[in-house]
Formats: sequence, C-alpha cells, structure tokens
Amino acid sequence: MRRLIIVAVLMSGISFAPAIGQSNVINLRVDKLEKEMKAVQRKVFPGGAGLEPEIDPATVSKPAGLPSSAPINDLTARVDALETQLRTMTGQVEQNEFRLRKFEDSLKTLRGEHDARLKTLETANAPAAGEEATAATSPVERPLPAVEKQKAKSVAKPAADTKPTATVKAEPARKAAVAAIEIPDTGDAAEDASTYGFRLYSAKFYPEAQAKFKDYITKYPNGKKASHARNLLGRAYLDEGKPALASVAFYDNYQKLPRGERAAESLSWLGTALIRLKKPADACKVYTEFNDVYSAKASADLKARVTKGRADAKCTN
Repeated sequence: MRRLIIVAVLMSGISFAPAIGQSNVINLRVDKLEKEMKAVQRKVFPGGAGLEPEIDPATVSKPAGLPSSAPINDLTARVDALETQLRTMTGQVEQNEFRLRKFEDSLKTLRGEHDARLKTLETANAPAAGEEATAATSPVERPLPAVEKQKAKSVAKPAADTKPTATVKAEPARKAAVAAIEIPDTGDAAEDASTYGFRLYSAKFYPEAQAKFKDYITKYPNGKKASHARNLLGRAYLDEGKPALASVAFYDNYQKLPRGERAAESLSWLGTALIRLKKPADACKVYTEFNDVYSAKASADLKARVTKGRADAKCTN
C-alpha cells in the first residue's frame, strides 16, 4: 500500500512538469512583451502618457479543442493577441518615422533653394571694391529691363517728374507748416532721422520727406531702418504722382536689401508703379517674382495687393 502511494506521488509530479515548463516559457514571453511595449510607449508617447490596454481578457478567443477553464490556455491566447498588436503598432511607428524623415528632407531642400535665391540676388547686386552701387556706375544686368531703362533715363535726362527736390521753393505758409512738425531728439540720430521722415510723409510733405529719406540712405545705408527709408522714399514719389522715380526706389530696395523688412512691400508697390507707367507686362513679372520669393511669409494685406495688381494688369501666368 505504501509503495502504491509513492508511485502515485511520482506520477503526479511527472504530469505537472510540462505545465510548469510551459508556464516558464509564457512568463518569459510576457516579460519580453512588457519590455517591448514600454519601448514603443516611449516612442509614441514621449511625454510620458500611458497607453490604455486594448485587450480585454473576456473578448480573447480560446483555441478550439482546449478546455475553456484552463488558465494557461487563456493566458497563451492573450499573449498571442498582444504580440500581434505589438507588431502592428511597431509597423505603424516605422511608417510614421519614414514619412517624417521625407518631410524634413523636403523642408531642407525648400529652405536651401530659397536661401540660394536670396544669396544670388545679394551677390549680383553687391558693388565692387571702391565702386558705388548706383544706376550710373553698375552695368549689372537685372531681371526687369524696363525699370533699368527708366533709371538710366532719369540719370541722363531728368523728366518732368524728376526735378531735384532740393530746388523746390517753399512758400512761407508751407515753411511754417513743415516747421510745425516735431523733430524727435532721442539721442539716436539714425532713428530720429527715420522717424522725422515718416512724420513728414504722413503729413503729406512729400518733397521734404523724400529729402530726409535720401539723407538717411546716404548716411546709414545699412541702418536698421534702411529698408523702411527706401520703401517710404518710393511711397512718397508714388503718392506725389511720380511713378517713374517710385519704381526706381522700390526696385533698388528689393535688389539691394532683399532680406530687408520692407523688401516684399516694395516689390508689391513696384508692380503698382509699373501699372501706372502703362507697363502691365513688367508688372506681371514683378508679381510673379513676389509670389516666388515672398508668398510663403507675406502678410494677408500684401497678398491682397498683389492679387488686385495681377487683376489690374490682366496677368495670365
């Protein structure tokens, strides 16, 4: 009898051995899955947000032919489902990373093209050593021949609207009105000159404003308000009814300071000046240049002005 009990105990140990071995294997699989899932969580949720479980033990199908009450079989089915979900998630992460890399590459290419375009403009218009970059001395060919011809014409033989501003004789009443414009005195000569020129322009004293802006450009060609001064010089000419001189001022601002704060605005106003000069084809070229260089960063007002200008010039391209 005693011998039979010992044999029974040994047999029961043998029958449990496979179950224990299987349990160890599943534990290893679960540990591995937990580590992989944490790694995926760190990629998908870098901020530390948790991943809600999507596997409901109650919904996991049980393998056919196995007892539904066997815990080891239920656990195996859940692990299989978890492995499948992890493979799917890993594939999605890899696809997203690939798309992100492609997007970054495209963005770098676009930035490179834009920087190269601006660098080309700056290099083409940089004056040689000891040479002043003016229309009379610079033989550099530029993309808008009509403006260059107008500039040459203005230098060679002043037209009716190119009378030197300095020779304009002001009447006593006008002198008094100009003298009433407050001259700023902040201690920053360049800033004060720019501010005073703007005040003159706002008061519609266009010849006086033009003289002040020219003086600023001469004294501070690389000042922080240089782009503003060149642009307002063109506006003062345009508002005074001198589109020829305005086109030269706007064009110079774009060509010499393409990264300036008012370069895009000058280019848009250049189109307006060319339309008033009855040169719609050249205006269309200007608007195309604007869209190529500044459209991505231009304000809504500038884009609206260019859209209206293209309609006025009947641009088709």
